[in-house]
Amino acid sequence: MDRFEAFAGLIIELNRCILRIKDNEMKQYGLKASHTMCIYQLSQHEEGLTATQLTDLSCVDKAAISRTLKHLVERKLIHCDIPENKRSYRTLYYLTDEGKRLSDSLNKRINEALESGGQGVTDEDRETMYKCMGMIRDNLSKYVEEM
Repeated sequence: MDRFEAFAGLIIELNRCILRIKDNEMKQYGLKASHTMCIYQLSQHEEGLTATQLTDLSCVDKAAISRTLKHLVERKLIHCDIPENKRSYRTLYYLTDEGKRLSDSLNKRINEALESGGQGVTDEDRETMYKCMGMIRDNLSKYVEEM
């Protein structure tokens, strides 16, 4: 197996596994895998996040975040306060109490998945892996920008 095939194959299969986990976990709440990162990010930022911040943190396009936010507001899992005379893109979104309960359950399952997936990986190996993946991401981003 050559380097490209090994790298691309591993990344694609890891992504597939993550999508399956998200889909399986969110189905039980009547939600989609695409809602996962929004709920997760809001659980990590109790001060609230704007749609733009969620887009950047979640690595999801703006239109998808907009649809996700609308759906989560309708489900009363998140809420927002649109300030008077302010643009809606500056609106902060927060988890509701129900959203916090969901995120607690979700975060528990995320930790279980990480523990399961990381069996046999030492802390040192994990640190090296994340460092290398970050470098590869940064280098490939620079490469793409220069194209």
